Amino acid sequence: MSHVTPPPTSYDTFTPTQYDTPYETPSPTPDDAAAPADAAPLFLIVDYNLSRIDEVRHLAAHARARHGARVVLIRAEPGATDRAVADEVIDLDPLRPDFAVMGEKLLTARRDRIRAGIVFSDNAVHSGAELLHRLGVPVDAPHLAEGAFSKYHYRLAESLASDLLRAQGVMVPAFMRIASLDQLRQFAAEHPAGFVVKPSAEGNNRGVVAVRPGDDLTAAFAEVLPYLEGGVICEELIPHPREFSFDGLGELEFLTEKVSATGRYPVEIAQVLPAALAPHEEATLKRAGRLANLLVGQCHGPFHNEIKLSDDGREAAVVEPNRRPAGMKIWALARWVYGIDLHHLWVDTAFGDTALPDRLTPGCEAATVMLGVSHDWSFSPADVPPGADPFADAVAATAAHLGLGEGELTITEFSWLAPGRRELHAVARDNADFAAQGCVVLRSPRTGIRPVVHALREAWTHALDRVLAVPAPARKAR
Repeated sequence: MSHVTPPPTSYDTFTPTQYDTPYETPSPTPDDAAAPADAAPLFLIVDYNLSRIDEVRHLAAHARARHGARVVLIRAEPGATDRAVADEVIDLDPLRPDFAVMGEKLLTARRDRIRAGIVFSDNAVHSGAELLHRLGVPVDAPHLAEGAFSKYHYRLAESLASDLLRAQGVMVPAFMRIASLDQLRQFAAEHPAGFVVKPSAEGNNRGVVAVRPGDDLTAAFAEVLPYLEGGVICEELIPHPREFSFDGLGELEFLTEKVSATGRYPVEIAQVLPAALAPHEEATLKRAGRLANLLVGQCHGPFHNEIKLSDDGREAAVVEPNRRPAGMKIWALARWVYGIDLHHLWVDTAFGDTALPDRLTPGCEAATVMLGVSHDWSFSPADVPPGADPFADAVAATAAHLGLGEGELTITEFSWLAPGRRELHAVARDNADFAAQGCVVLRSPRTGIRPVVHALREAWTHALDRVLAVPAPARKAR
């Protein structure tokens, strides 16, 4: 008989559901709690994406409890959620050309109380680092951070170090910034085996289109038209089929396996930890990941570098680097798998405590799985009847299908990606084109986490259709 850890009896459809939350809120120590507000050290958090509010709440709670700090959050157009998380909020857009100058002016009177700061978004990776540097707060190199925001700037940095990178088994893809269909056609003629066209500075795989021989170039260009103002590049197609991410903080590092869709839209459908690798494959990926960190100036802070690996495991190619924690709950997976809290370590490192674990030993397997829809259609979480839990149903069906025993497959987290109604596609076009995401932990010798991922994604669409009583044909997205 198969079993799955039961879900809570009820939960809010519009916010993440924590089955086994990695984000406990610590209680302040007596000394910290007694510190007067006007004398407490300040901890700055520069920007974040709204989908990661739970992580910001967790970071802020640790800064207060461990370091007795008041939390100052800086982001554009802050709302009630931001004010509930931070002790103070400053309304300032990190994409403003004068962001660092204005931020310094606003905080100069209290700069002697600012003890630490972190940058938690791609939009702020460059300007936020510059602000912290101006305030005298330790931060990784601001002048190199642009490569962790702009794919174009990163490829430029690679091209300048191409001989060094190739000597270390790192492919350096050809690239070109484009602003017209003629330029796209020119790049296509020079790379007949295929290429990728994508925005220079967008996340979640938005606007990324793989162009294969025979594909309609006009249609491909039309898909990136909305991003032309911010910059669009063409890149030589990286032939390596497997993709991983090199994740960590400072010198603490681990490898996560990325499962991507095939075809026109190479979106992420799962993240798996730990990655299944031979020793020489692990060495190749870590070498490429460390070189990417050098190019973008990462030293003490977080990183999430997406890397492809050749079939023989001897060559790697960096898809893109990031100077921030990984998305798709990868740091949560690390907590379940390795028993460490990287968010706490990030805060502690920012305050000058550089003690990190010597090594990471996995105690289980875990995955974040993106959950889509069976047909193109208009979907809202509110469509799910009260009391229904399609994710728990899907995990139970997966456990039964794979013959897993009690407690071997555990639900750790589930969340809808957005509260409102959206037009979703059966073939997702970017990483946001899903209904939900869920995390599971596997503790079993019977199977591995990868068969779980594929079985769970299939079981989910059946479970969702059942609770929604989807008619045939399904409602079509416009």
